[in-house]
Amino acid sequence: MSVALPLQRIPVGIVVERRKADSPWGDFIWRSAAVLPDKPDTEPWTILREQGGTSWFYAGSATVDLYVSETARYRDNIASGTPSLWVVLSPSEGAWPYAIAAATADPAEGEGLTEAADNLVEAVPMPEVVRELIESFIAEHHVEREFVKRERRRADPEALARRQHEGGQE
Repeated sequence: MSVALPLQRIPVGIVVERRKADSPWGDFIWRSAAVLPDKPDTEPWTILREQGGTSWFYAGSATVDLYVSETARYRDNIASGTPSLWVVLSPSEGAWPYAIAAATADPAEGEGLTEAADNLVEAVPMPEVVRELIESFIAEHHVEREFVKRERRRADPEALARRQHEGGQE
């Protein structure tokens, strides 16, 4: 079995927001807040800004992998009017409560990554530079595939009839 490799990889930086929670069950609410084009020369978990109980951190880098087989989904994402990247943060046992698990431009993959209950998945605005790279990738690699509806086989009423087995009927 072969595994598809990405044809292009786009490095990005992830900005995470931590807000003071008004809850007896937790001190803070965490979410992905933004994606920076390229990988900044900044240490992960550097505070970028603090304001009124909210802090923004550069959490680290990720790569947005582009696959030829997913160009239609990337195209639909960009055509939506609000192109997004889905960022996945997974619980971590380290110094920080979350680690960057993934970043994707594929809406279906982003939705699929929400199935792990502990993951935090956010759709954040796609930076213009990243959108341009993805548009170029689509223009170069997209092949329109015709939808082919499968024909259903007719039911065989005899297949549903009772069968005779050894020792009598079933």
